[in-house]
Amino acid sequence: MQDIENLELHYLQMEDYEELKEAMQEMYADMPDPYWEKHQIKSLIKKFPEGQVVIKVNGKLAGCALSIIVKASQCDRQHTYEQITGNYTFNTHSDEGDVLYGIDVFVVPEYRGMRLGRRLYEYRKELCEKLNLRSIAFGGRIPNYHKYSEDLTPKQYLEKVKRKEIHDPVLDFQMSNDFHPSRILRRYLEGDKDSNEFAVLLEWDNIYYEEPSNEAQTNKTVVRLGLVQWQMRPYSNLDEVMEQAEYFIDSLSSYRADFALFPEYFNAPLMAAYNHLSEPEAIRELAKYTKEIKQRFSELAVSYNINIITGSMPEVVDERLYNIGHLCRRDGTTERYEKLHVTPDEEKVWGLQGGNKLEVFDTDCGTIGVLICYDSEFPELSRILADDGMDILFVPFLTDTQNGYSRVRLCAQARAIENECYVAIAGSVGNLPKVHNMDIQYAQSMVLTPCDFAFPFDGVKAQTTPNTEMILIADVDIDLLTELNQHGSVRNLKDRRKDLFSLYKRK
Repeated sequence: MQDIENLELHYLQMEDYEELKEAMQEMYADMPDPYWEKHQIKSLIKKFPEGQVVIKVNGKLAGCALSIIVKASQCDRQHTYEQITGNYTFNTHSDEGDVLYGIDVFVVPEYRGMRLGRRLYEYRKELCEKLNLRSIAFGGRIPNYHKYSEDLTPKQYLEKVKRKEIHDPVLDFQMSNDFHPSRILRRYLEGDKDSNEFAVLLEWDNIYYEEPSNEAQTNKTVVRLGLVQWQMRPYSNLDEVMEQAEYFIDSLSSYRADFALFPEYFNAPLMAAYNHLSEPEAIRELAKYTKEIKQRFSELAVSYNINIITGSMPEVVDERLYNIGHLCRRDGTTERYEKLHVTPDEEKVWGLQGGNKLEVFDTDCGTIGVLICYDSEFPELSRILADDGMDILFVPFLTDTQNGYSRVRLCAQARAIENECYVAIAGSVGNLPKVHNMDIQYAQSMVLTPCDFAFPFDGVKAQTTPNTEMILIADVDIDLLTELNQHGSVRNLKDRRKDLFSLYKRK
């Protein structure tokens, strides 16, 4: 390996041409046309200067990467090198395209082993992200294929390379740099005898790509979560409950929180007025407030510019009692979610029924899901939501003992790891001695994350003091989830053995 005094990556200039030509003659000595003519390089630089870079070691050209921009439709179908380059004129380049197409990349033999090829590909990836292109693509040669062509089809050869049964210097390198094979290209590069003129279309997807839009974009990537750890205390009427709720919403809004999460059954203190009734009758009286509470929360969401997850409340539908809540967006729209699994106590004491609605909700801060308390202990539910694109899972809960709380907390943490998402849990604290079946509460609200290098090592982003009324504010970065899904130490969603099992929601 050379002693390195200076290593630099810069745009290809016409002054580099003679050195580039010499390097290409050395690299492609077995090819009929081993180098680009001067007028071709000049045209390439003029059309797309950012796409042409060289690496120099101690002032000498050591590697090069050339590329153009094309439309996805041009490389989604069968094509040859001649076709994709416009008969070597690069007239196929278009500033309106959405794919960065690699024309050439090489490292001079004497500089190999210095990971210069990786630097060139990292530059291409950064360029792809900077220009908001959909992906990188190129036809990768398979130079060892001629040794196996009598026994293996190109597809079989590719499969054996993937399984490390055959070493292919080009494919192995590309796949180790996160490029994935997408199709076999026939008669791709004329004169490539080592590959029998076959190539593999290799692609790298830009996970940050955004579809161009003429509309004003308000979607955020760094989202501020606000959790309300609610104190159960006596209230005389609904106005007092909502006054306390507005106090917390006002506080969270002043910190520019994007979401306010309330606990399960936060309005339970209102049942004190019906303590002379049986438990099933009392909670049905509580359900009469639900419609007005939803309306008030929706108004607060708009006036305080914050998305509110209303925890949960009882609701009677066709004489059946359910545990439901609402997402009240700051644009005035609302959504309804239901508790699907009721606890044995809810069923026995109140006659509660399990709901049937499970879906994700789009917001201006990503796609969210809501599972009420006990539902978080059923991993199938959050996995279905994750498959539908969930970024943040909200879990309003109500637990009376540390045992019950631990079940919710530990399951919520597992959901964050399994589904590569953030999980926010919020519960109530304090006592309600005058409300049957709601005597004591225990909670420690928190925001949980996956466990990887971009996140806290223990998966806890932030947490409240146990059993104390307070709010919790934490920022979460949605882009980190996208990166985790593609490049994490482990990739729970991508690595599932779907050939062995599948999970789906019944219609």
